[in-house]
Amino acid sequence: MQDYNEIYKEFRWPRPARYNFVREVIDCWATGQSEKLALWWVNDHGHELRRTFADVAAASRRLCNLLTQAGVRRGDTVLLILPRVPEWWEALTACLRMGAVAAPGTVQLSAKDLEYRIQASRGVCVITDAANAEKIDAIAANCPTLKTRILVGAGRHDWLDYAAALAAQPAQFVTVDTAADEDALCYFTSGTTGFPKMCIHAHSYALGHQTTGRYWLDLGPDDLHWNISDTGWAKAAWSSFFGPWTCGATLFVHHSAGFSAKRTMELLDRYPITTMCGAPTIYRMLVLEDLARYRPKALRHCVGAGEPLNPEVIEKWKRATGLTIRDGYGQTETVILCGSFLGIEPRFGSMGKPAPGITLAIVDESGAELPPDSEGNIGVKVKPESPLGLFKEYRGAPDKTAATRIGDWYLTGDRAYRDREGYFWFVSRADDLIISAGYRIGPFEVESALIEHPAVAESAVVASPDETRGEVVKAFVVLAPGFSPSDVLKKEIQEHVKRITAPYKYPRKIDFVTELPKTVSGKIRRVELRQKEWAVANAGRREAGPTG
Repeated sequence: MQDYNEIYKEFRWPRPARYNFVREVIDCWATGQSEKLALWWVNDHGHELRRTFADVAAASRRLCNLLTQAGVRRGDTVLLILPRVPEWWEALTACLRMGAVAAPGTVQLSAKDLEYRIQASRGVCVITDAANAEKIDAIAANCPTLKTRILVGAGRHDWLDYAAALAAQPAQFVTVDTAADEDALCYFTSGTTGFPKMCIHAHSYALGHQTTGRYWLDLGPDDLHWNISDTGWAKAAWSSFFGPWTCGATLFVHHSAGFSAKRTMELLDRYPITTMCGAPTIYRMLVLEDLARYRPKALRHCVGAGEPLNPEVIEKWKRATGLTIRDGYGQTETVILCGSFLGIEPRFGSMGKPAPGITLAIVDESGAELPPDSEGNIGVKVKPESPLGLFKEYRGAPDKTAATRIGDWYLTGDRAYRDREGYFWFVSRADDLIISAGYRIGPFEVESALIEHPAVAESAVVASPDETRGEVVKAFVVLAPGFSPSDVLKKEIQEHVKRITAPYKYPRKIDFVTELPKTVSGKIRRVELRQKEWAVANAGRREAGPTG
């Protein structure tokens, strides 16, 4: 992407009436280059596996035959609850090939979570591992639509053994000629209230990730790409499936029980990984390591996504590696919408500029575009034609789907502003905004200032109730190694923030914590902290009783 402006101006979405990613991409790599590597899998015990596109294609055909034999039909929902194992890629490929709707989920889901997902999606099949099979068995009686249970790993009564069952199936299956707008994926995405929403994507979603792979991840057939993401998060679809494989890149997959910054740097040293994608939390942990000890042998391009990345972290990583972490912005509901693409000068802390094929603007509550430097809602233009990759609906919740549209725009639910040079700058989620004594304060700016203090490893900023100001800024701070909580340190951090940013933005309250609540994808759950903060205040008011 040497000339961003030219590419953005000339880009046009392909809009075929029929589309199937497996037929158009995976099978093409499998037949055109039979030895082309699709997956390079490793774990913490020294085991390695390599799978070619031909291997993945053959396994998916066998699984299609097994699922068909088990009564799974086109349009049925199959839940994929697997960790980072090769079978996850085979199963997702099979679902797309046969026209079933894949519903990925994290292995950390509870039995109650799984029951809700199966019931809401009318799921007919679950493919999972031994740890989650026990949860499924506990709730299966409450899920009448569930017909088939397939186990990856050790045998279990009443479950089909994935490996044995596939071995008995033929490797021939005719790929379904799916319509481009036909249902393909169902992601459950949490909101601030209520149960998770079913976010439905069509087969054209895969086409939408052309821009993810080509322009943001900057991938080609010779790349080995590592996306440090849980398979249950839509980010895995972005950067562990559609984006890289569209470009013919090989996926590096590290299967581990938990994240280790030290182990991550060791893997970058050992393997010829050329590109890497991680949540900001990942990079914040990496820069706490002694990076001078490591020399990633092939790494040339790094991106971050999930939430804005603090400028201080980008600076530290660049000083150590020579590489700039380039932010990307999008949602479970979309493909990449905005990013710090290689063709533009990076502005640390900025979201970058709109992705090719995306008309992005800052709009007010009526859908009118706002001028530069005006804070408002991030809007994606969906009329007269919607960009590829935008979700179809929140299934079963037409009111929530409709609430995302105003006039010609889809509203992401985030607030930002656009400067006069066309760069977008994130302010906050619409419901994360702090209003203190009339001042509007976005948590990201305060968090960015906090992390520049050497004692702060990570932080989350939320609104805390205050009788005088309405709300004040409260920071939950995880300390870096070598620092201990104290009132002196608290005061020092507050003065530091006053110096770095506007004085009214400093955290009047600070709690030192050992960890922050996060989603499986690494996003900080500010909503959880905020709810607890306000619940305590409300409880205090109730105990005090009425006044007057």
